Amino acid sequence: MKRQAFTLSAVLLTALLLVGCGQKGPLYLPDDTNDSAAEQEG
Repeated sequence: MKRQAFTLSAVLLTALLLVGCGQKGPLYLPDDTNDSAAEQEG
């Protein structure tokens, strides 16, 4: 039973790490500005 739990944990951890590999860009949320609204109207 312990071996199954360890294997499952290792697989889930590996999957989470692989999912994070494809993330690019800034590591913060951009400021909300009205620039995007102005671009949509124009």
